[in-house]
Amino acid sequence: MSETRAVILLSGGLDSSTVLAWARAEGRSCYALSFDYGQRHRIELRRAAEVAATLEVAEHRIVDIDLRAFGGSALTDDIAVPKDRIDAHGVDAAGEVSIPITYVPARNTIFLSFALAYAEVRAATEIWLGINAIDYSGYPDCRPEYLAAFQTLADLATRAGVEGEGPRFRAPLVELSKVQIVRKARELGVPVERTISCYDPAADGKPCGRCDSCVMREAAIAEA
Repeated sequence: MSETRAVILLSGGLDSSTVLAWARAEGRSCYALSFDYGQRHRIELRRAAEVAATLEVAEHRIVDIDLRAFGGSALTDDIAVPKDRIDAHGVDAAGEVSIPITYVPARNTIFLSFALAYAEVRAATEIWLGINAIDYSGYPDCRPEYLAAFQTLADLATRAGVEGEGPRFRAPLVELSKVQIVRKARELGVPVERTISCYDPAADGKPCGRCDSCVMREAAIAEA
């Protein structure tokens, strides 16, 4: 029986590392894909490499894309990362889940396009990613309807899709709370302490503890 190959979008954060471990647990041969896109928190790439090695992927590629050419985000431009903005569930002081300045324009669309190309070259039949629509920062490209639309595009835009069936997208965390994700990570043996989710870490990698991502992560770990 031939192996099932899967491309895994791996940032080095908790969610994507959990997705990688999940795919491995389901017997997938994993091809991890990370991006050096000019993000201020580039330490995540070192953590991605550590996680990929620990979880024994078949291959780990880091692709260079300079999204600083466009900017428009606190992660890719000289814009301060918001601190103390939300509660543990992503709700701001006004009681809303708003789209913050840490949103990187079209980032997931760009990443998934690269993942499609990688999947075709490696004959992978699945693409796994760690988007989450419950405890998230309001990003429009983390919703189930976004992924469903991209699946339609993938089926039309690739040779694999036109000639048969293109890669299927898997987003197993999409309807889990952050607490559930932490528990799943521990169950799957993810080295949680080596993952990093902070948007604005210190030079030594220490998380700020106050950005949106840190607030949600730390609250979830404490509750889990």
